Amino acid sequence: MTSAPRILLLSVAVAATLAACQRREEKAPAPKAAPAPAVAADTTPVGYESKTPYADVKLTLPQTVKATPALHAALYADMVRDLKQFEEGAQADLTEAGGGSNPYEKSIAFAPGAETAKLVSLARTDFEFTGGAHPNTSFASVIWDKTTNKRLGFADLFRPGADLAVLDKALCAAANAAKQARSPGSEAATLDGKMWTCPKAVSTPFFLTPGSTPGKAGGVTFLMGPYQIGPYSDGPYWIALPQSAFRALLNPAYADQFDGAPVKAGDVTPKNG
Repeated sequence: MTSAPRILLLSVAVAATLAACQRREEKAPAPKAAPAPAVAADTTPVGYESKTPYADVKLTLPQTVKATPALHAALYADMVRDLKQFEEGAQADLTEAGGGSNPYEKSIAFAPGAETAKLVSLARTDFEFTGGAHPNTSFASVIWDKTTNKRLGFADLFRPGADLAVLDKALCAAANAAKQARSPGSEAATLDGKMWTCPKAVSTPFFLTPGSTPGKAGGVTFLMGPYQIGPYSDGPYWIALPQSAFRALLNPAYADQFDGAPVKAGDVTPKNG
């Protein structure tokens, strides 16, 4: 007679134990997910800035230059060295002059041009003020061969011994068209002018112009500073020529990097230029 109550009590105890275990399992916290691996921060500098009582200097590089490490390293090191030398020169000048109310200023800014399978290009603008009526602006450019990690010059991109007369004429004509648009009726510049002389292509900095064919340069853009073909008030001129105007003059090693037409030809001077 006592076995039935005992069995009942045992069943109740077992059920209670199972229920307690179930509650503990339900309350057990879910295991935490493993943390995602940390992503290293990109510390590649695209700028440099320094201010002293004698000089304010600044370097600006485009983000795209980081994709070409050898070019970035060369540019950053060279430009920072140049800016530091400018600071030293400013300190020497102003100290000798007994100080000045305003420090000298110098900025170097690079803007990206077209990039092809082999080539990357940049336009460089230097702004410098050391007193006087107005600051000075000058231009330079970089064309870099990504396959050899070397900087190219005019003689590398164009055929040795090529007759550049056709290129000089095309550049002079486009520059005069831009000049007349800015200053209608002004005196034209000529290749042998006495007042205003068109610069020769070989001595004018240029970079690759984005074009209509992906991965190809549609032409080149020449950079002319103020005073080159007109008064300072006219400002600088950035003149883009289509590759069709000079294709026959290109070095065969780089001719296949050009195709199509420029996104815009003629006067492509930046609005703040």
